[in-house]
Amino acid sequence: MTNVTVYTTTQCPYCVMLKNFLTDQHIPFKEVNVDEKPNMMKHLVNTTGQMGVPQTEINGKWVLYFDPNNIMEAINI
Repeated sequence: MTNVTVYTTTQCPYCVMLKNFLTDQHIPFKEVNVDEKPNMMKHLVNTTGQMGVPQTEINGKWVLYFDPNNIMEAINI
């Protein structure tokens, strides 16, 4: 089973695009809004070195920003 977690913020248009993409592809995901859980932003920076969102963790692999091709590749591995 594929575990997909999307890290977002409230005002991020690319986060909306990513969530819509995953929904359209029928890919279940968990959303973590870092505006609501600021400690998770520290986790992202410590893990990926990046502050931008969206960031998606797929079975331990990270895909930065809205990147449908790399998301599908990570899911299909």
